[in-house]
Amino acid sequence: MNNIPFVILPLALIVLLIANSIKILREYERGVIFRLGRILGTKGPGIIWLWPFIDRMVKVSLRTVVFDVPPQDIITKDNVSLKVNAVVYFRVVHPENAIVQVENFMFATSQLSQTTLRSVLGQSELDELLAERDKINLQLQKIIDHQTEPWGIKVSNVEVKHIDLPQEMQRAMAKQAEAERERRSKVIAAEGEFQASKKLADAAKVLALQPSAITLRYLQTLREIATENNSTTIFPVPIDLLKPFLKGPARKR
Repeated sequence: MNNIPFVILPLALIVLLIANSIKILREYERGVIFRLGRILGTKGPGIIWLWPFIDRMVKVSLRTVVFDVPPQDIITKDNVSLKVNAVVYFRVVHPENAIVQVENFMFATSQLSQTTLRSVLGQSELDELLAERDKINLQLQKIIDHQTEPWGIKVSNVEVKHIDLPQEMQRAMAKQAEAERERRSKVIAAEGEFQASKKLADAAKVLALQPSAITLRYLQTLREIATENNSTTIFPVPIDLLKPFLKGPARKR
């Protein structure tokens, strides 16, 4: 009976070692195995066996990481001060490189995203930044993805999230937009006047070829005036209306 504790203790140690040697990795996880300090390979998902005191595993997630780049102070190519932040979507495609080639791939990718954001946007003008957002997003994605490729990181998308303009710049842009709307309004009005003048010129040509049309138009105008006003209206009678009556007696003589 006194020997029982001496038997249980080794068994408990063996069970503990076996429990610590068995690892279970989820579908989206991979384990980079190091044996005596040298990389052995990548294993997973499922059950992984590690030799006690010999093997060490570093767990890596293969899911897409959404990283929010903090607001960065940027001076554009046309000397406008801005605060811009962005969102970077990336994931690990080669777990071994992500562990061996860089000390902390999350921190390294975040720092690279911040510096690239400042560099690319600093080479762009404000109008380009506001109007060609998709082009700048694609440029950021290509640059960051090229830099992180040796680390086994794939950057799938980069989106400029928010652009914070100074108050004076917002007022200037509002005045510019108002001036642009006024310019368009004047252009549209001038275009309408030009088209109306062309129609009037065409109508004048038709009336010049048909003198009787002038008489009909004159009588129609008189009718409109008579229907709109109940008061007495005195108007001159064109001499062209009296010519038929003046020529009649002359022929009888």
